Amino acid sequence: MANVSMKDVARAAGVSQPAVSYAYSRPSKLSEAQRKHILETAEKLGYPGPNIMGRSLRSGKVGAIGLMMMDKLSVAFADPSAIAVLRGVSEIGELENIALTLFPLNTRRLNAGKDSATETSLALRGLVDGLIISTLPDDHPAILAITKQNLPFVVIDSPLIEGAYFVGIDDRGAAKAQMQHILDLGHRKIGIIIDRLNPDGQRGAVSQQRFASSSERIVRERLTGYVEAAGEAGLAFDDLCVVEAGGLDSTSGQAAAFTLLTSNEVTAVVACSDVMAIACIKTAAVLQRSVPGSLSVIGFDDIPEAVQVGLTTIAQPMVEKAVVAAQLLTEQLNAAPGTPLEPVQKIFPTKLVVRQSTAELSK
Repeated sequence: MANVSMKDVARAAGVSQPAVSYAYSRPSKLSEAQRKHILETAEKLGYPGPNIMGRSLRSGKVGAIGLMMMDKLSVAFADPSAIAVLRGVSEIGELENIALTLFPLNTRRLNAGKDSATETSLALRGLVDGLIISTLPDDHPAILAITKQNLPFVVIDSPLIEGAYFVGIDDRGAAKAQMQHILDLGHRKIGIIIDRLNPDGQRGAVSQQRFASSSERIVRERLTGYVEAAGEAGLAFDDLCVVEAGGLDSTSGQAAAFTLLTSNEVTAVVACSDVMAIACIKTAAVLQRSVPGSLSVIGFDDIPEAVQVGLTTIAQPMVEKAVVAAQLLTEQLNAAPGTPLEPVQKIFPTKLVVRQSTAELSK
């Protein structure tokens, strides 16, 4: 059978695609019986095994994929979302022998109006066969460079590009559930901490004009969810105290929390990430605000540290998103030349995880 894919083998064998990949590259992860079943199924279908490297040698490809993200590497390696992406990609056995090139995008040059599209085009040329794009702003010029070169790519979280492979969650719906939990506990004096609406370093109180100008899809969608849920409870945008941290790190989050907690009489804080929420809890302790006694705090992501501090949060499958993105990119790279592919959009579910950082408003 011509052009049999790993996906075909997985379907016929009744297993996942990673299991098929493990049968060839990580046999220790499978039982002997399961590996034998997969290999026999592959042989019956005429599947020759993972072929990215072989195809690279035959076609002149370089045998490398790229991971494109915002900010410098020091920021990325401290960001739980970026770490989860790296973990997810590393779990794809078929990519074990493929080089992974990191492309951190320069925010300063972007804001200075440099020709980032040209720079990106030059940087990518001849270096990678495909890309995983993680959380870029909507209008980043790198996207134009990638689409012009017809490079295979998959987007994680943002931007949402029409007709492109995409893996993410319903950020707005999850954010509404996050805010609804706080509303259900009786809170109406609510603060919101977001990391950034635009990659320009601006921080402080957020106006409706600033909100409307946002180019960061994830934060924009979550803030929209907060505002919609609050609106259904009779609270207007101006009734909410929204503060922008201007960065993704804990230090930026603590500064934003200090601004929020010292200038507003809020009884609850909704944070757009666990990093921001945990920073808020630390700042509350310094200000002698007990959590959840005098301040409820809820986060988003469910990173490992959230469990340690008892943070109520919205759980999302951060590593699993990257695994699927890598699988989708692998399918594109393994497709025979000229094979028409239908772009896939995979939206994972989220769930509210209630721990000790939120409580009913004291009467």
